[in-house]
Amino acid sequence: MDAVVYQGPHDVAVEQVDEPEIEHENDIIVDITTTCICGSDLHMYEGRTSADPGIVFGHENMGNVIETGDAVTSLEEGDRVVMPFNVACGFCRNCENGYTGFCTNVNPGFAGGAYGYVAMGPYKGGQAEKLRVPYADFNALKLPEGDEHEDSFALLADIFPTGWHGTRLANLQPGESIAIFGAGPVGLMAAYSAKIQGASEIYVVDRVESRLELAEDHCDARPINFEESDPVEQIKDAHGGGVDTGVDAVGYQAIDPETDPGDDAYDPARENPAVVLNQLIQTVRPTGELGVPGLYVPSDPGAPDEMAAQGRLGIDFGKLFEKGLKLGTGQCNVKQYNRELRDMIVEGRADPSWVVSHRVDLERAPEMYEKFDEREEGVIKVLLEP
Repeated sequence: MDAVVYQGPHDVAVEQVDEPEIEHENDIIVDITTTCICGSDLHMYEGRTSADPGIVFGHENMGNVIETGDAVTSLEEGDRVVMPFNVACGFCRNCENGYTGFCTNVNPGFAGGAYGYVAMGPYKGGQAEKLRVPYADFNALKLPEGDEHEDSFALLADIFPTGWHGTRLANLQPGESIAIFGAGPVGLMAAYSAKIQGASEIYVVDRVESRLELAEDHCDARPINFEESDPVEQIKDAHGGGVDTGVDAVGYQAIDPETDPGDDAYDPARENPAVVLNQLIQTVRPTGELGVPGLYVPSDPGAPDEMAAQGRLGIDFGKLFEKGLKLGTGQCNVKQYNRELRDMIVEGRADPSWVVSHRVDLERAPEMYEKFDEREEGVIKVLLEP
């Protein structure tokens, strides 16, 4: 079958790989109808992880069940399903407590597993024609029959729940204000989630105008371009004092607005892994709360300095302490949210599909990886169709 295979930094190719097979009686095989390129995939694509060539990418996957293991009881051939990017067992202590992003059984020596991602277990990705899903009764979310809401349902694998998760880590309450740093897919979904949850004011910080326009048009957010002036001062001037909550939807490849953009606004030399966290510490009012779904890593081969290469950041912890801020971190436990978000989509209460900018054949994956990595205007969320 065809699959998107990592070749090395800035190089993926669509290659023939072996089709997945039932390996355990609780597995299913899914014929993929939609799979997504994620910003997290770019960390591997850019060579910023220890990923080895040969990985089949793709942790945002949906499709139709074509084969079931003998122990699968809630699913049958023909069912339409979407899988959380988390691979989870369902019965370890963390899974039983709802922390499926930190399952202790699926990836020995590490809390958490995922499809097609370095260090997240032996699970091949779904940027391919077919995918094996382990612990399928627990991991696969059944969807209505047909092809309605295909784009929206595909986003249930990761970015819609992860954006929602960012607001929950920050404990956003109806009527509160929120500042979201990063207007990539997760940041936009955090802003959309904040709107649904009744935030009074939403500020979204980025430098890509097309993304800021989406935040304004679909989330009723106030766009803040950090290339124009200090985003902290922009938000404080508009809001007065500080906002109630904040979300870091950027992670460790954050761009420092005080550096010279030169000809290449995304020059790695402009990176400052701690800059967004420190800006949020300044932006959020005393005793406010911060949610950090943005990815941070314990080691970074392409880091701008030796400390960051070890996953250590220069965070203004003294100011964090002085202000009595609370901080929530960690990848999304998708199953905490995906069923309710699915039902909101079905009932017309939510439609996150506006964030999708491209739906293309799987064969165009190398081209779209390059465009997404270059942050081309208008390239927001790319869906691949095998």
